[in-house]
Amino acid sequence: MDHNITALRIFLDNHGVTAIEYALIAGLIAAVIIGTVAMLGNGVLLAYNSATNF
Repeated sequence: MDHNITALRIFLDNHGVTAIEYALIAGLIAAVIIGTVAMLGNGVLLAYNSATNF
């Protein structure tokens, strides 16, 4: 009988699910930031190089 109560508590516990959701959101935000920096990085570098060549 005690095993059923323990299994029910584990099933109803949402703390692990919330942590996984936050980890997935943080990973998605990091991927977007990395992608944006990678795409804009060369353009910004070229702009600075052309500005310093005057």
